[in-house]
Amino acid sequence: MEMGKSWVLPLASTFTLVAETEGMDEYRRALEGEQGTILLAPHLGNWEIFGLYASQSTEAMFMYQPPKLPALDSLLQRSRSRGGLRMAPTNRKGVSMVLAALQRGEMVGVLPDQVPSDEGGEYADFFGQPALTMTLVSKLVQRTGARVFCGIAQRLPAGNGYKLIVREADSMIGDEDIAKSVRGLNKTVEEFVQLAVAQYQWEYKRFRRQRDGRKFY
Repeated sequence: MEMGKSWVLPLASTFTLVAETEGMDEYRRALEGEQGTILLAPHLGNWEIFGLYASQSTEAMFMYQPPKLPALDSLLQRSRSRGGLRMAPTNRKGVSMVLAALQRGEMVGVLPDQVPSDEGGEYADFFGQPALTMTLVSKLVQRTGARVFCGIAQRLPAGNGYKLIVREADSMIGDEDIAKSVRGLNKTVEEFVQLAVAQYQWEYKRFRRQRDGRKFY
């Protein structure tokens, strides 16, 4: 229900739901620089509102997993692209699109806790358990030197809107060692989840695939 509302409300009405912000000044300064910026938006709080709000007044492109239903895909693209936000699918073409955007000094948004394919992931601890974690962010940082931020739109009590929080990601993401870099990615997500444990999408099954070949559905 919450996501659907953020898809169909006019942008101005959506933005009024953000009651307070934290860390936006440093994030905005980074966007004004010449190097690209990667914005991590984990499945926490209302990531739809977060993505729209954080993309205001800047050249931005978000990666997304196209749903199997064509009608839903069309709705997602229309709603998320309001205000000029561009969408890139999570495939080879989409990776080329976001790499080019970063090289132009633009902002690229990524949901960092999506479960990747075997060839696109590395196992790293997530809350003490091994989780197949995307290497895409690590490789983009290595290729472009982009700064990495992470943020959420945290639900406030009693339906009083959202608090938008943005912070620079753990510095380990920039490590040339991929294993350390993806650990830094998961550590960043962990720190945000601990701000609002009940608002994380735990049903997403971060641990669905394990090193020994076991799969959980």
